[in-house]
Amino acid sequence: MSKTAITSDRAPRAIGPYSQAVKAGHLVFCSGQIPVDPATGELVDGGIDVQTAQVIRNLTEVLSAAGATWDDVVKTTIYLTDLANFAVVNQVYGTAVGGVLPARATVQVAALPKGAAVEIEAVAHLSR
Repeated sequence: MSKTAITSDRAPRAIGPYSQAVKAGHLVFCSGQIPVDPATGELVDGGIDVQTAQVIRNLTEVLSAAGATWDDVVKTTIYLTDLANFAVVNQVYGTAVGGVLPARATVQVAALPKGAAVEIEAVAHLSR
């Protein structure tokens, strides 16, 4: 099995020694995305709803670069700095994922890079 790094200029560049995503066989492992505007490299201004929407946009671009969509996503992990934001994140997240909902874990963490309030990673399966 070979593995291929996936990159998209339409998503934020990696801020460390990792790939935006890696394709291995029919699986695509997307690194966690935080609410960084790819044009500026800075966190977006706004509350948890705005931050979550940016994370979803960033993941959508990485998935697209791998030839995948949200319909291909089988697992996500959401990292929150405050679980009190769970309901709002669920609402925004629910608009992005449809059909068969991915399996998911949501955890509270002490901190995220750049002071973000939310980070989401995803695993997709390509049937083609």
